[in-house]
Amino acid sequence: MQDLGASIIFQGVNLQRLLSGLLVTGRIALISIAISSILGIIFGIIMTSKRKSIKIFSRLYLESIRIIPILVLLFIFYFGITKILKIHLEGELGSIIVFSLWGTAEMGDLVRGAIMSLPKHQRESGKAIGLTENQIYLYIIIPQVVRRLVPAAMNLATRMIKTTSLVVLIGVVEVLKVSQQIIESSVLKNPSAAFWVYGFCFILYFIICYPMSLFSKRLEKKWQS
Repeated sequence: MQDLGASIIFQGVNLQRLLSGLLVTGRIALISIAISSILGIIFGIIMTSKRKSIKIFSRLYLESIRIIPILVLLFIFYFGITKILKIHLEGELGSIIVFSLWGTAEMGDLVRGAIMSLPKHQRESGKAIGLTENQIYLYIIIPQVVRRLVPAAMNLATRMIKTTSLVVLIGVVEVLKVSQQIIESSVLKNPSAAFWVYGFCFILYFIICYPMSLFSKRLEKKWQS
């Protein structure tokens, strides 16, 4: 039977290299998501402030991160800021910084929206029974915000995992970079190498992201019922 080229995945240490690259992708994504979750909650609470200066700063940060493409931010940090400050920044660390900044902005806006969607009388009721502002957030607002926030936060996490594929352009040896290396070394012997290697990457991303998407949808349906 003719070999269709799929065996390239299992030749030598190719599979091990691809899984190691996936580990780098996962590490960047998980650290960025963890940092974004913590800072995003804080940023979201800050965004609900009535102080004009804080509102202006928050909106400026949020819109700047949204307007500038992630790839441009990666280039700014990895090629620009490192040259200006004359420092060495590892590609993986630079990627985590950029994705954390992006995730914090997006998570913060989700938190802000969830807080603002709560009825005002709940905060007023908390004040009426003598709760402090911190207690109102801790016992009334945050539990309800978490319930509304989780599905949207899961979608954001999925987006962050998929977008980490851009880090290949600043030299991070993650799963796509490894794929490129395997394809370049095998393309003469196996012209269909790109199809099989990138197809395997598709499967890996699908295995990671699809269950998260399903879980998010189930939570959303469960909590809306």
